[in-house]
Amino acid sequence: MRNIKYLFAFFCIILPLSLTPASASEKESVMILELSTGVVKIRLRDDLAPKHVERIKQLAEQKFYDNIIFHRVIDGFMAQTGDPTGTGMGGSDYPDLRAEFSTEPFLRGTIGMARAQHPDSANSQFFICLEDAEFLNRQYTVFAEVIEGMEHVDAIAKGEPPEEPDYIVTMRLAETDDEK
Repeated sequence: MRNIKYLFAFFCIILPLSLTPASASEKESVMILELSTGVVKIRLRDDLAPKHVERIKQLAEQKFYDNIIFHRVIDGFMAQTGDPTGTGMGGSDYPDLRAEFSTEPFLRGTIGMARAQHPDSANSQFFICLEDAEFLNRQYTVFAEVIEGMEHVDAIAKGEPPEEPDYIVTMRLAETDDEK
């Protein structure tokens, strides 16, 4: 009988927790990128790169990415953005991040942090893989993946830099259940 009471108490505590919608944490892990080509939703992967995800959220909240161009877009490879100078040499005023390499492969739609030659030099620039790029595995930090709107990433003007570059209109965390 005593075991039944403990079991009952356990279910009274655990069951409501399991029925609680995870929408708050899910919304925190979904970011909306409004591009000049259309809307893209990405899932942030703080399970792989918590410090990089924290930085991306911080910069998005500060509207750092708003109106920043895709300055390097290589057909069949990736689209890179996040440099306020548009040259590929700029970044935020925050210190560079230590690498958070993982075994997560760079596949179409994977989002990684761009960096200089030193592994611990990622700052604000990131790239979205247009195709699988597994030669980048364990050399760059994976922090997100496209979950909707990859066709808008594919539509980004190509070039280094493109003649008429596309850009991030705004980048923000999902706020409603409809956005996640």
